[in-house]
Amino acid sequence: GKGEKAKKALWGSGRAQARKKLPERRNRPETNNPINPKSHRNMERAPDDFRHHSHRRKRGHDYREPWKYHITIMKAPGCPPFGRLTGDLALASRNPDNVKVALSRLGFLIAAEVRAIPRLTPEVEVYQYVVMPDHVHILLRVKEAMEKPLGYVIGNLTGRIGRQWRAVCGDPGAEIFEEGFNDRIIYPHRSLDAVFRYIRHNPYRLAVRQCRPGFFTRARNIVIDGKGYDAYGNMFLLRNPFKSCVVVHRADSEAVRAEKMARWLHVAANGGVLVSPFISPAEKAVRRMAEEAGGKIILIMNEAMTGRFKPSGHDFELCVAGRLLMISTATATGDKPSRGECLAMNRLAASLAWG
Repeated sequence: GKGEKAKKALWGSGRAQARKKLPERRNRPETNNPINPKSHRNMERAPDDFRHHSHRRKRGHDYREPWKYHITIMKAPGCPPFGRLTGDLALASRNPDNVKVALSRLGFLIAAEVRAIPRLTPEVEVYQYVVMPDHVHILLRVKEAMEKPLGYVIGNLTGRIGRQWRAVCGDPGAEIFEEGFNDRIIYPHRSLDAVFRYIRHNPYRLAVRQCRPGFFTRARNIVIDGKGYDAYGNMFLLRNPFKSCVVVHRADSEAVRAEKMARWLHVAANGGVLVSPFISPAEKAVRRMAEEAGGKIILIMNEAMTGRFKPSGHDFELCVAGRLLMISTATATGDKPSRGECLAMNRLAASLAWG
């Protein structure tokens, strides 16, 4: 049917790749070089956590096949920082390029090894990376089918860094990274430019959060009507007495919609807060116009707030201004909500607006 044709148009290349037979294992000479990730012996020694345990990776996804990935690796608790923020931290210019990370000796070592990935693993291309004080972001592409999954590439990367740093610091037990890594698969419909900007502007985002921590509060299990929810953003918006729930019904006449729009824009322009999941095109239009008027938003979302959840792009800028609070119903992982989920989110928005 048409639906299947649309899916094939969007995902056809990936599915064709998934059916492709992987290349036969090539004969490679054994080597005693401990930092060569393509050594069979070294791959056998890769940490267990990188052997693609199903709870760490997306189930059913073949990490040997060509895809683009956003990888995040976290610093171990006892490890020294990889660098420190420098530049214009006053945020007066709001120019993301004014903030940089001055790398430590360990940070330089990490950056050098990330850049070495394509040389040591020709099947992988590194698009962009940033070494932050306590984590590393890497945007990469698997160009052709590999014999081992991506976890072995990342495991060998962290292994090389660990061996070199332990030799430098003289501590044979020094841990550099937390176990494992986070990966986000960049599907064809996802904007690669948005991921580029996210990685490039990571130092700026950290500087903003440090300067304005109250606007980037993470709250777990806040109780609303006897039920717990996760939230992120400016928690003070919950205390604003002038909140209004935004819901546009299909049955609303043009006159009713015009009256609602006038009321909502008045609330937004006069210091109030609009509360809604903003699901329908009409509701999204309300949000856009309210934000243009300087309004504040409590966004009800169905995306679960994992430990690494942070707003990006436009939502991040609203957080910078203290104009956004995100509340998760934690019923899904960001997929299109069902009708039941939409109704539940609207009920929560109404409860917040009238509470």
